Amino acid sequence: MEHISVLLNEAVDGLEIRPDGIYVDATLGRGGHSRKITEKLTTGRLIAFDLDEQAIEETKLLLADLMEKITIVHANFADMKQELLKLGIEKVDGILMDLGVSSPQFDDPTRGFSYRYDARLDMRMDQSKELSAYEVINNYRFDQLMKIFSHYGEEPFAKNIARKIEAARVKAPIETTLQLVDVIRSALPAKVLSKKGHPAKQVFQAIRIEVNGELDSLKQALTDGITLLNDRGTFCVITFHSLEDRMVKEMFKEVSTVYVPKKLPIAQLPQADYEVTTRKPIIADESELSENQRSHSAKLRILRKTGGK
Repeated sequence: MEHISVLLNEAVDGLEIRPDGIYVDATLGRGGHSRKITEKLTTGRLIAFDLDEQAIEETKLLLADLMEKITIVHANFADMKQELLKLGIEKVDGILMDLGVSSPQFDDPTRGFSYRYDARLDMRMDQSKELSAYEVINNYRFDQLMKIFSHYGEEPFAKNIARKIEAARVKAPIETTLQLVDVIRSALPAKVLSKKGHPAKQVFQAIRIEVNGELDSLKQALTDGITLLNDRGTFCVITFHSLEDRMVKEMFKEVSTVYVPKKLPIAQLPQADYEVTTRKPIIADESELSENQRSHSAKLRILRKTGGK
């Protein structure tokens, strides 16, 4: 499947790129955003992160003409700060995070991410990690499964699905994606199965988030990324589901708000060190929506470091 970078121009424009600046693409994927950023650099540099070695090797070929300006790091973006320090970089001029399922592994049926193809349950972005979807489905307790499906997947039938999984694996392990899909279907009422959209989507999302520790990694990456920005540096984050968007919105709001006690006499209110430049999140326009199905749930939020006063 051809990958089209979501909100490509809007996100890169939001970085306000300086030709001599240092920028981070925290989610390399197939390099769409990285290419756009690097083409605007002269003496500047891009540091790109990805967990998947296969994705990195394939994207190096796609970006071969620009690699002299790019350093690719095989690491979780949660380790961004430490990895940049290893490269002698303490501050950057901009960070871009595209949290969509855009890396090549999601389009590879053998990696077990998709509910449309039969494959062994896996879903590991980093193949060196031990925890996979197989272990989650076959070894987690009922209450753990229910919590994951409910919290990470916002699945209204989380309890029913967890019970069906618990019962099914007593007979034999649930080994493949389509075996799991069948179990999920058996837990849902007919009125849900008849609705548009795949009935396993939310559960598969929840498992993927659990296997890869995505929300914990995101929280760490946001916390560290904010502190890495130079003055006038920007942090652009594209999210695709409500849990991610809520976290980004709340963390951006927290660092861009100065809290002053109401009764405290102050001649001039202090300014925060950061400002959110997107009062409302930027979403795809009609043209992109018609061309790219993945853009429908995308939201872009941008934070800029002002330096305060």
